[in-house]
Amino acid sequence: MSLTLYQLEGCPWCEKVADELDEQGLDYESIWVEALHSERDEVKRVSGQRAVPVLVDDEHGVTMNESANIVEYLETTYGG
Repeated sequence: MSLTLYQLEGCPWCEKVADELDEQGLDYESIWVEALHSERDEVKRVSGQRAVPVLVDDEHGVTMNESANIVEYLETTYGG
């Protein structure tokens, strides 16, 4: 399984997604992004925008943002 979470330190929406990943016992890589939107080039490269959180699920070919959508996706896809 290849899950990557782009997140920002202290971001409550990022923490919500990380908590869901942990609750489900899913292994994932965290990539910590810069606080300044203008410095988030890697996030923009993978998702087309600079907001976090962003989840990349290589196994299913999915890249998505918005914490509520990500949590719903994880519950649906991984049986949370």
